[in-house]
Amino acid sequence: MTETLYSLRKRTHSSRWGRMAGWLQFHIFTGLVGPYMVLLHTAWVFNGLAGIVMLLTVLIVLSGFIGRYIYTAIPRTPGGEEVALEQLNLMVQRLETGLARLEHAPDDATPDTASRKQTLAEMRSRRDRLKKQIGAFQTTRRLFSLWHTLHIPLGLSLFALAFFHIGAAIYYATLLH
Repeated sequence: MTETLYSLRKRTHSSRWGRMAGWLQFHIFTGLVGPYMVLLHTAWVFNGLAGIVMLLTVLIVLSGFIGRYIYTAIPRTPGGEEVALEQLNLMVQRLETGLARLEHAPDDATPDTASRKQTLAEMRSRRDRLKKQIGAFQTTRRLFSLWHTLHIPLGLSLFALAFFHIGAAIYYATLLH
């Protein structure tokens, strides 16, 4: 469920299935709860195919933590869509224009000096964060791409082996008797 439903939603760009941010949260939740249930199912016995499935489960969870860290470094809209490099540059330009206006405005134009200082500090902070994101943009995108090339095959391998394990368990537990 974790892999299949999230992957299907990512490939359909229809908004009637909900926002991607919500689906990612669902993917993360089931990606944490599912392995815990698998661990309980093993009863701490890790041999044969079940042991391999558990090892892959641990690897995919660790990979998921790494991916989540990289994912948060990529600038996104509130809906979860990636922000393009051009959009980041435009945002910086707008902030710098706004900063220049506020910095050079006469003091009598803005009666609340404390509010003005707070606004300037927030705008500078936002501009500096955006500049850092722009500087790391290409590296972060490459890392995320590399992460995908590892995480997805690991997930597919886990998916296939888990189904094979289920089939073998059904065969040996019920059909052989």
